[in-house]
Amino acid sequence: MQNLSERTAGFTDSVIRRMTRISNKYGAVNLSQGFPDFEPPKEILDRLSKVAYEDFHQYSITWGAKNFREALAKKQSHFMGINIDPESEIVVTCGSTEAMMAAMMTVTNPGDKVIIFSPFYENYGADTILSGAEPIYVPLVPPDFHFDPEVLEAAFKEHPKALILCNPSNPCGKVFTIDDLNIIADLAKKYDTYVITDEVYEHIVYEPNKHIYFAALPGMRERTISCSSLSKTYSITGWRLGYTIAPPEITERIKKVHDFLTVGAAAPLQEAAVTGLNFGDDYYKWLSNKYTEKRNLFLKGLDDIGLEHTVPEGAYYILIDISEFGYDSDLKFCEELAEKVGVGAVPGSSFFREPVNNLIRLHFAKKDETLNEALNRLESIRTKMIR
Repeated sequence: MQNLSERTAGFTDSVIRRMTRISNKYGAVNLSQGFPDFEPPKEILDRLSKVAYEDFHQYSITWGAKNFREALAKKQSHFMGINIDPESEIVVTCGSTEAMMAAMMTVTNPGDKVIIFSPFYENYGADTILSGAEPIYVPLVPPDFHFDPEVLEAAFKEHPKALILCNPSNPCGKVFTIDDLNIIADLAKKYDTYVITDEVYEHIVYEPNKHIYFAALPGMRERTISCSSLSKTYSITGWRLGYTIAPPEITERIKKVHDFLTVGAAAPLQEAAVTGLNFGDDYYKWLSNKYTEKRNLFLKGLDDIGLEHTVPEGAYYILIDISEFGYDSDLKFCEELAEKVGVGAVPGSSFFREPVNNLIRLHFAKKDETLNEALNRLESIRTKMIR
């Protein structure tokens, strides 16, 4: 038998999804994989119940149902501050995961280089490798996760084809400031580099921080592919509805890549989700307030226990320092945390290119009673986990 693909030889399974399976095995409160345990908005569910008996069971237009793209264009034009054409600048994908992959395959050739900030969502490295490209990692330095502009420019001097920008950032919760973004924008122009953004947490930002869309910066729209999804905004991670927004000439290529990757996103779910896309500003204010309350609840609980942690500016993840517990492996720590304490977490090493083994990631996109149960279990962490 011939050897299998060399480019995928180093792949492991997703550590995040693995920790969900381990959490399920031990009956742990799963704060590892980032999905809510509360219901989506009732209006969306009500529409879904009706769609099941309507004529939306065959393929929609490959790059997205017309009414979905029109509603999305209206919403994103409002929030991004730019006029988006639903016919020529949007592709609806099977989640933001496919959006990122389609974007990568659209702009890169085998042998190209791609800048990735570290820590990073685990798919970015895999997307780069699957595209035949080579990742260049630029560290975001704890505890405030800033980057060194000189280190970033050194990466640009390797003439990358693209940079991936996750804002707000998973896993560290960093919200890039206008100064941060202007530095990236100036370097992208100087070295003629595309920017692929992952903005799935665009509406989960904590005051006084503000989310700024990279494509809306002067001169950046022409070289930016904005990727996002409905998963986090409407608590429908299982629906797998994502999208790209890019200039027409880039979008035309994304359409072709997307067509051969997945053909199209689920037609009935697009129809139901239009209801959410038509929500007014009050929904997004409510969402921000809801997650602010959950963040405050969880941070206070961790403070009461005395665990050292980050304070996220956006998204819904917290990194906890486990140095005091004496583990050499953060993966082993997470496995035993699920077994002995009953809380599921993700080892921080799965997000860092650097040798970081003292951090674990928890998330707080859960009902208050779920978070309180997790905090109650974590109160025993020092008696059950210290080596």
